[in-house]
Amino acid sequence: MPSMSTTEEIIKSDVSSLDAESIKQQANEAFKAKKFHQAIDLYSKAIEINGENAVYWANRAFSHTKLEEYGSAIQDASKAVEIDPKYSKGYYRRGAAYLAMGKFKEALKDFQQVKRICPNDPDASKKLKECEKAVMKLKFEEAISIPTSEKQSVAESIDFRTIDVEPQYTGARIEGDVITIDFVKKMMDDFKNQKCLHKRYAFQIVLQTREILMALPSLVDVNVPNGKHFTVCGDVHGQFFDLLNIFELNGLPSEENPYLFNGDFVDRGSFSVEVILTLFAFKCMSPSAIHLARGNHESKSMNKIYGFEGEVRSKLSDKFVELFAEVFCHLPLAHVINEKIFVVHGGLFSNDGVKLSDIRAIDRFCEPPEEGLMCEILWSDPQPNPGRGPSKRGVGLSFGGDVTKRFLKENNLELVVRSHEVKDEGYEIEHDGKLITVFSAPNYCDQMGNKGAFIRFEAPTMEPKIVTFSAVPHPDVKPMAYASNFLRMFN
Repeated sequence: MPSMSTTEEIIKSDVSSLDAESIKQQANEAFKAKKFHQAIDLYSKAIEINGENAVYWANRAFSHTKLEEYGSAIQDASKAVEIDPKYSKGYYRRGAAYLAMGKFKEALKDFQQVKRICPNDPDASKKLKECEKAVMKLKFEEAISIPTSEKQSVAESIDFRTIDVEPQYTGARIEGDVITIDFVKKMMDDFKNQKCLHKRYAFQIVLQTREILMALPSLVDVNVPNGKHFTVCGDVHGQFFDLLNIFELNGLPSEENPYLFNGDFVDRGSFSVEVILTLFAFKCMSPSAIHLARGNHESKSMNKIYGFEGEVRSKLSDKFVELFAEVFCHLPLAHVINEKIFVVHGGLFSNDGVKLSDIRAIDRFCEPPEEGLMCEILWSDPQPNPGRGPSKRGVGLSFGGDVTKRFLKENNLELVVRSHEVKDEGYEIEHDGKLITVFSAPNYCDQMGNKGAFIRFEAPTMEPKIVTFSAVPHPDVKPMAYASNFLRMFN
């Protein structure tokens, strides 16, 4: 018969386990309701009570994946398989997170392990096959790739003037070299009715945008005169009909009504071609009416996975895939408005002492590197705690309010505005009011239920006025419709 103290320990352990299980059930309900932050908090409580249950870790990994926190998902899934090396779901979750980061070789190892544990599972076989295909394709592309130093500009090989427009084409037309507001309105109207723009005019817009962007510095200074206003939008992610709604609410871009779109124009949403051609056409019409910053999704690796590349192939052509990749490398990395407001897609840096002159000096004409200032600009996120921490995404870092305040003080600035993260209300104010996140894709991916937002600043005070809005209906084309086969399997 066990001693009294041992019996008490068993009872306590059973109660803890029961508590952890009931909390896990609550977390599962939150997950089903798409309240992923709440689910993570609840799984974390279950883990505090019983940290040796692999299921809790794997479930929390899945919640992180839904929030695109792939670094955290990999950590949690790794803990799950450490606790139970035969727990197939742990490898499965980790493999899915590696896939989402474009780390196909690491993903392949995990799906091979899933197949070993569950040899008769048809789903595991299917995913393994898709992953093997992706790795083979990657090896082939690496084998035939040309070194960057030897690459010719695809833009310089295109002469849009030699492309004939068929007589039966009834869509928007550019007369000569000048892109007018009438053309842009007609093009947007055509897009609304799911009509395509002729390739001649699409080439013209993208090539003219390239010329404008090439001449810009990596950090652009924007001046808003007294009595005038300026609007900053966050991620749009191919949600064309929500972009049209922003213009309905706040007016079309013009010299009197200028905008900054702060990166992630494309991917995930299935109207990315319409979004990018619209933004680029406004840039050609009036360069000071619209400013464009690079996001982490204006890159080849992301576009290959999250749908833009597939959509461009479907709606335009292979040549456009190369052309967009080249033009994205010309996008500026950051903006400073009225010497007060620093606007950047992701966030701040792994070291103190970064000056605006350091950002101006970045050679941005390349695919984003995996470390350094350019990577951190595109990928970093704020954290509530002071100091710095590892990135929940697995790229860049997390930075606290003290880091934000020192950066602002060292550069004589007042506010950081960034995007990059979905927020329930479309925005979030953090770091004692010194940092605002703005996100402009409402009901992100048709499933998050969030609002969108934009920020209007009026000179001279430049106080932020935040406007929120809800998603509007769009044609029945699902998000990720053009994404890689293997990634669609996980959505």
